[in-house]
Amino acid sequence: MKNKFVLALTALMLAGFSVFAQGTTNKPIKIGYASVNYILSEMPEYKQIEQQLMEYEKQLSNQLQSQYQELQTKATTYQQSAETMLPEIRQQKETELRELQGRIEKFQRDAQQLIQKKEADLLAPAYDKIQKNIDVVAAENNYTHVLNSEVAGVPTLLFVSDQSHDISNLILKKMGITPTQE
Repeated sequence: MKNKFVLALTALMLAGFSVFAQGTTNKPIKIGYASVNYILSEMPEYKQIEQQLMEYEKQLSNQLQSQYQELQTKATTYQQSAETMLPEIRQQKETELRELQGRIEKFQRDAQQLIQKKEADLLAPAYDKIQKNIDVVAAENNYTHVLNSEVAGVPTLLFVSDQSHDISNLILKKMGITPTQE
């Protein structure tokens, strides 16, 4: 809810700035919009990015599974021989199991961060390519502003009376990609 408020406030500020800018430059305002998520999903490299990310997630998942198996094996061994262990050895094994559990929990947290970083690293060149093509299409079509029609899957444009200002397909064509949604 807070994100929607921030987005709405940003849009209002842009609109206010646009009116002010129009008054000082006498240049007509032309606002277009595009769906960066749609453009990204149409790019051939996006499928490769998804595949690389899935492979990376699988590697991390396999590492986690290996750690779980190690914990399970050690816990089973401990349970089977705990009664016959000296108290010092039992305490040492319990500490070892707790530490292993802690390392597994830390690995889970770190894995989420690693996945997010990997995703950002893989997507950065695609986003750069999209931005460069947005800039070109906007300049070629005299748009003074181009808005992203959604952020994180949430629509940011609350009302659009003229779909002709959706430049998503123009951007795809500029990139040499045939849009699936014309």
